[in-house]
This record gives sequence, structure tokens and C-alpha cells, in this order.
Amino acid sequence: MRADGGQLTEITSLIDEGIIRPVVDRVFPFASTREAMAYVEAGRAKGKVVVSLK
Repeated sequence: MRADGGQLTEITSLIDEGIIRPVVDRVFPFASTREAMAYVEAGRAKGKVVVSLK
């Protein structure tokens, strides 16, 4: 997989139009980054795992 600006632009458009929606499994605060990594490494995530900076 390589970063491709054209593909990223197309994906952004699809998300903006509501055609595709990212699935967020869980959101962790920044202070719990280690817990978030452990959660991902355990293979339990059923979508994206987000670390929030706010």
C-alpha cells in the first residue's frame, strides 16, 4: 500500500457524500494510548481505534 493523493481525494469525496462511512470501534483519550495499542494488538477491534487529542 502506498500513499496516493488521487485515491485519498476520491476516498474523502466518498466519505463527504456519505457513500462510505468509517467504522469507529472505540475512542481512547491520549492519556490511554498504551491501552489503545494493547486493544489493537489483542485483535479485538471491529473497526478503527481512535486516540483523541482533546
